[in-house]
Amino acid sequence: MTPPAETPETARRGMARIAGAVADAVRGNWVDHTAPAWSRPWLRLSRADRPAGTWLLLIPCWWGLPLAMAATEPRLADLWFYVAMAIGAFLMRGAGCTWNDITDRHIDGSVARTRSRPIPSGQVTAKGAAVWMAIQALVAFGILLTFNGPTIALGVASLLPVAVYPFAKRFTWWPQVFLGVAFNWGALVGWSAHMGGLGWPAVLLWLAGISWTLFYDTIYAHQDKEDDALIGVKSTARLFAEKTHRWLSLFMVLTVLLMTAAILVALLPTAGPVTLVLALIAPWAMGWHMVWQLTRLDIDDPERCLALFRVNRDTGLIAALFLAAAALV
Repeated sequence: MTPPAETPETARRGMARIAGAVADAVRGNWVDHTAPAWSRPWLRLSRADRPAGTWLLLIPCWWGLPLAMAATEPRLADLWFYVAMAIGAFLMRGAGCTWNDITDRHIDGSVARTRSRPIPSGQVTAKGAAVWMAIQALVAFGILLTFNGPTIALGVASLLPVAVYPFAKRFTWWPQVFLGVAFNWGALVGWSAHMGGLGWPAVLLWLAGISWTLFYDTIYAHQDKEDDALIGVKSTARLFAEKTHRWLSLFMVLTVLLMTAAILVALLPTAGPVTLVLALIAPWAMGWHMVWQLTRLDIDDPERCLALFRVNRDTGLIAALFLAAAALV
């Protein structure tokens, strides 16, 4: 007899049987299956078992850097910037998530999806988490010191929105804006790493990223809207409610238009037609991927919301690949 197909619910129960596994961790992730047992609580605290967030933090870096390269000329140092920003994104996402879990440790215990996280489940103490956060941040700072002065200053400045974000859902219906400010800071960093300072293209790219974050994190927040309502936590998912599709369509259009504006401002003065066309495909291809997500979205299906949130890695990488191609032609 053919065994029944695995459903999202049975998959989640299977994860729960792994000692200490977090409820929304990626099925079959390396942390729960191959990492040394002693390291698992710390890696879970850094969300290494849920890598989508690392990609979403890194991708704006990989927008800003190639756009700057396309506006001037690629340099050998840019290869290091690509690698360094990937390592830095992993570390700073880990540090930021650790900070988020420290500040939300009492809230997380009241939400079904988050009560299995390391602090509320008792795998890690808040004091131990603070030490782990500092270690990750210090290693990331060491990598940041290999960049130029303006980029180092930008990296240090990014700590302010990272510090504020966990508290935003307590005082505003728009915490996703604060997340967008922090998560897309890499667009500024990537541009500055190559250019040695900021420019309007970087700012427009950053704003495009903020709009994109409002798109994907509103989808993500629909998973928790019932628990959030019970404990009084605010989010755009609760604010938009049944008008979510309309708002997400607006954020999609803004993302495409702002990224297009960033590319035009950066490349029109100097770039050739092939470079310009390749770069302009980036926001439009990204936009069509967002349209596809909207056709699949069911705001009352938490599993669907989580799956669509995760595919935004591909959404952002589409733009990053076309911008990289534009930088190399």
